[in-house]
Amino acid sequence: MSQAERKLPLAPSADPTIVRVRREISDLDRMLVELVNKRLKLVAGLKRYKDEHGIDFVDLAREEWMLRYLQRANRGPLSQEGLAELYHALLDLMKREVLAQEQGGDAA
Repeated sequence: MSQAERKLPLAPSADPTIVRVRREISDLDRMLVELVNKRLKLVAGLKRYKDEHGIDFVDLAREEWMLRYLQRANRGPLSQEGLAELYHALLDLMKREVLAQEQGGDAA
């Protein structure tokens, strides 16, 4: 087979499958950001309520229960360890963001 007869691979930006999957990933990423922002607003409101009623912001028993609940609901391919890492990172982010908002940081 001559070099002219060989089919050259498409550049990633021209491959229709790559373009389609990247578009789906971008759509999901946008939805994730929207959901994280929605969750953050709820957490901030809950913290304000807890502060007004003398209730501790962090509830470790609830966090542990929620992680177990999510692990039971998880059907993969995300591993249980990966889910735990994601959930703990999300909780840490929520706490940092809410506290930063209270201190006059960036709030959406």
